[in-house]
Amino acid sequence: MKMNWLLPENIQDMLPDEAWRIEGLRRDVLEMLRLSGYQLVSPPLLEYVESLLINDSEDMDLRSFKLVDQLSGRTLALRADITPQVARIDAHLLNRQGVTRLCYAGSVLHTQPAGLMRTREPLQIGAELYGHGGIESDLEVQRLMLQALALMGIQGVHLDLGHVGVFRSLVKRASLAAELEADLFNALQRKDVPTLRTLVANLPQDVQVALLALPQLYGGVEVIARARAILPAYPEVTAALNELEQAAAHLKTLAGDIGIDLAELRGYHYHSGMVFAVYHAGSHDAIALGGRYDDVGKAFGRARPATGFSMDLRQLHGLLSKQEQQKTIHAPYRQDAALDAAMAALRAQGEIVVVDLLGKPEYHPELNCDRELVLRDGKWVVVEMKI
Repeated sequence: MKMNWLLPENIQDMLPDEAWRIEGLRRDVLEMLRLSGYQLVSPPLLEYVESLLINDSEDMDLRSFKLVDQLSGRTLALRADITPQVARIDAHLLNRQGVTRLCYAGSVLHTQPAGLMRTREPLQIGAELYGHGGIESDLEVQRLMLQALALMGIQGVHLDLGHVGVFRSLVKRASLAAELEADLFNALQRKDVPTLRTLVANLPQDVQVALLALPQLYGGVEVIARARAILPAYPEVTAALNELEQAAAHLKTLAGDIGIDLAELRGYHYHSGMVFAVYHAGSHDAIALGGRYDDVGKAFGRARPATGFSMDLRQLHGLLSKQEQQKTIHAPYRQDAALDAAMAALRAQGEIVVVDLLGKPEYHPELNCDRELVLRDGKWVVVEMKI
């Protein structure tokens, strides 16, 4: 028998309880962002592949579903991340000269799940700030990210801070070939110290010491002081450590605890400064991600300073405790203007009024009713429903 109701692996329907709650989370976060001056954009699900693979990102290439456009013959991709699309809108469509704040919410598709038990169709929500390259804009989006999580009821989170500027500075000072840079990047991501030791053998002594130290420079905020003592005092390194110290001090009241990881190079191919991730005891993976990516707009002809964050509402919903479904009011099906008026008044007060089209008491539990509209003395009134 053909089971045509089955869905692909890691693709799921959202049933009513989940769908309504996620929609409420989406509305609440977007309203918070709106009140902070962020304007909503809604890019298309499908674009030419070149627009979505910023900086020829291999990771994004592997995550993206692709197909051939029957109209143009060009390769299209289903978006795996909305951030590049928002950068395109800022650089090519809005073309503003000052600070631009944009927010978004929409589905993305991944060829592989991003983590254990994750969906391949995340519902991504986030915010991006363009046109300002200082620490102030990094702090703004980090603060909004943590406030959005708190608004959804997710407390006691762990915030990890990193800075790709440290690694970039060391690579630049040593004038490394692209291939060696890529090998070092991969070794640092795995915290593979034996491979790292082999790769740095012929590099200048100060760069050797610094690169070998990076995998051990993780932990609490005290890591920043250790880094100042170990790493060379290049201006770029000092500036990166200063930014991390300022961010940790600014955000300590919003996060349960804050960690520093100087080997965290997630998104290295397009991030250009501070990067950050939020973790929660109820999830194996990061529940929110972000960072500075000043060069992304260059692909669209207009590079602008940029920083932002994103999160998956479906993942976050899984961290919330089960919510009791709102009880409804049962109404009979009848052509009655007074009944229609009574139902309209109740709905205006936020009550759910369900018209019983079948009129069969055995189906009442499916309607989730605990009260009913009955006609008494010529008026429709609400009474407790007899079970």
